Amino acid sequence: MAQLLTGKEVSAALKEKMAVQVQDLTAAGKTPTLAILRVGERPDDLSYERSAMKVAAGLGIEARQFVLPADASQDDIAAAIDQINVDDSIHGCLMFRPLPKGIDETALCNRLAVEKDMDGIGLPALAAIFAGTGQGYAPCTAQACVEMCDYYQVPLQGKHVVVVGRSLVIGKPVSMLFLQKNATVTICHSRSENLSEITRQADIVVLATGRAKAYGAEYFSAGQTVLDVGINVDAEGNLCGDVDFDAVEPLVAAITPVPRGVGSVTTALLMQHVVQAAEQA
Repeated sequence: MAQLLTGKEVSAALKEKMAVQVQDLTAAGKTPTLAILRVGERPDDLSYERSAMKVAAGLGIEARQFVLPADASQDDIAAAIDQINVDDSIHGCLMFRPLPKGIDETALCNRLAVEKDMDGIGLPALAAIFAGTGQGYAPCTAQACVEMCDYYQVPLQGKHVVVVGRSLVIGKPVSMLFLQKNATVTICHSRSENLSEITRQADIVVLATGRAKAYGAEYFSAGQTVLDVGINVDAEGNLCGDVDFDAVEPLVAAITPVPRGVGSVTTALLMQHVVQAAEQA
């Protein structure tokens, strides 16, 4: 039976540290403040927004909502971003994506000031991650994978990490973050040949493809750590990851469940970025 790498304990440890930081900032007359920019009423956006606001309130972080209708124009969204950029009382911004069709999302992501880009959505923040300069903030879910390994003392230096997925949200940035930890990283994707042979050779496997239960026992071997970043709904309507958990859990050494895995750490890291931005402002 594998060790379950649940996010609750990791999130609690992050929040405990943040509580002290927020207390110090408040004593100095500064309230860490997050802007949440949402366009439309997507159910998944609304769900995450409620969760983020609840976590923020529990930590003493102010969350301000900037809500635009689903038919908002490019200029409307740009104006909201500009308002957030120039407001010194706002330390960070979370902008929900994807934006509606017809919107140049890349341009708007890059319009957000790098010091307020809490989830690494703009090219300046991503460039810093790839350059290893320490400027900007990493995408929260990618950073959560590394945070989980650190908390559960999963060795990274010199280990072979296979990342399945190459998006700028998780796959590519998480690969860079593991490289910074001196791991040896292989990036795979939908066109990788002999994928199961590659994943079976890894010490750590990160799955981030958005394919419900697509990876069964044939992709894994004994002793591995599996980080399942997928958030999907299966045929029965249940939340699940990219990994066929029931088939894989008895085989590997450690695995993140879905739900109760990486997700809560992602939200905690978003708040950590806001606190850090407030300290640096």
